[in-house]
Amino acid sequence: MLTPESEEELAEAIAGARGPLRVVGGGTRPIGKPVQGEVLSVAGLSGITLYEPGALTIVAKAGTPLAEVEAALAAEGQMLPFEPMDHRKLLGTTGEPTIGGVVAANVSGPRRVQAGACRDSLIGVRFVDGGGHVVKNGGRVMKNVTGYDLVKLMSGAMGTLGVLSEVSFKVLPRPAAAAALLIEGLSPDRAVAAMAAALRSPFEVSGAAHVPEGMAGDPVTMIRIEGFESSVAYRAARLQEVLEPFGQSTVERRASEGGEGVTDGWRWVRDVEGFAGKPGDVWRLSVKPGDAPEIASRAGAEGVLFDWGGGLVWLLVAEGTDLRARLGDFRGHATLVRASEETRARLDVFQPEPAPLKALAEGLRAQFDPRGILNPGLMG
Repeated sequence: MLTPESEEELAEAIAGARGPLRVVGGGTRPIGKPVQGEVLSVAGLSGITLYEPGALTIVAKAGTPLAEVEAALAAEGQMLPFEPMDHRKLLGTTGEPTIGGVVAANVSGPRRVQAGACRDSLIGVRFVDGGGHVVKNGGRVMKNVTGYDLVKLMSGAMGTLGVLSEVSFKVLPRPAAAAALLIEGLSPDRAVAAMAAALRSPFEVSGAAHVPEGMAGDPVTMIRIEGFESSVAYRAARLQEVLEPFGQSTVERRASEGGEGVTDGWRWVRDVEGFAGKPGDVWRLSVKPGDAPEIASRAGAEGVLFDWGGGLVWLLVAEGTDLRARLGDFRGHATLVRASEETRARLDVFQPEPAPLKALAEGLRAQFDPRGILNPGLMG
């Protein structure tokens, strides 16, 4: 295993590599096709290098544990806006999620409906490409990166274009209070309509999810609002009026969140805890919210969770299921998040790209990693 402890050592390790490298951070998100190669761990590149609460900016080395970043922000009453998911319960992994791993996988949680994805809060990156060259935003200019938005390219690239060494974020104040409006007993169609009504309202919804089988075993639709205590109380009351056509709603968890971050219910949604420990494969679908109920019905899933107002659908299906073949054509993207190595090797883990996009992606990889040594084949 290669364990560099500085950006310089990382560059030397990649430049001197004689074969494929399997890039890992905390090892908590083994998503993608199995990769054969020498393990390159960035866990040794750790530490917050700059934090300016007044400027709402934080910079950290890629191997910094996510918990360390969140603790530093919480101490100043701030947070990462995009509420990154913790995959450990769902995937049955251990270790510590790293901030670089969050960026590499563009990990985003329920607050995405309001604050955007990880890549929308990311304002700078430093990384080492497949040739061992250090590249940074606004720094060293290379012919093969001129004109590219490096931040957008690296977020979600899963370490196939370069190995992150440092990331920079804009952060936001942590909400003083939160409220969850709960409606029980809705069908998926009615739940998606209710979530759409809430998201269209002027009351700044920061979460909209529905589970046909919630923590208590019954269908529940969850709408979250956050902010100052008085504002949350006012908006919760007004939002109840908006949701009256869909049934009686109750307001829960209207209290200061302090340093605890998301409440238990939203952590349960964020981390898809309802599927944790249950047999079967887990798929993640990005779809048009209005299409979500019908697509979920066609999937014949053993478990369903709707997030992002229905734009994100988590499905638990029997092991080895080719979900794309079962669904047929649909508007959206399907990603295989949890499955055996055999299934991940047999099926496309990520949504197959149309020919023009596939050619563009292959061209980018050829420019950033001409030797093809960084997580080769991970994204198919």
